[in-house]
Amino acid sequence: MSRDGSCEVPFNGQRTRFKLAWRELMKIQEACDAGPYVVLDRLLTGRWKLQDISEVIKWGLIGAGMPQAEALKLIETEVEERRPLENLVIAQTVLGAGVVGAPEEAVGKKSAAASQGKRKTRSRTASSDLPPSSQTAS
Repeated sequence: MSRDGSCEVPFNGQRTRFKLAWRELMKIQEACDAGPYVVLDRLLTGRWKLQDISEVIKWGLIGAGMPQAEALKLIETEVEERRPLENLVIAQTVLGAGVVGAPEEAVGKKSAAASQGKRKTRSRTASSDLPPSSQTAS
């Protein structure tokens, strides 16, 4: 998985690149009538619908640069002509990369680039004569 919402997983007999950026996530949302995280939750908890699997894989292929006609053909032959469970883990991985990001990327941890240039601010209460909110004045 990568910070750009991409990943490589075995699909169609080879390692295949998938990528879900904002545009592709919006397309999944429209097709599945649910937000991307809701679709991911359904995929992970066994409450998925067939289009949850096929739409995630289709838009992941298109997002990675595959021409739409080629992606649609692969969906037809490699997803719709197979049992859903054969592609469930692929859909989970692809959507997880698009929504959550890379596993090594800690949630809430800012990158060095995001931290640079940020001004340090001083708390307005740091120099106050008032007691901290957990203490009462005597």
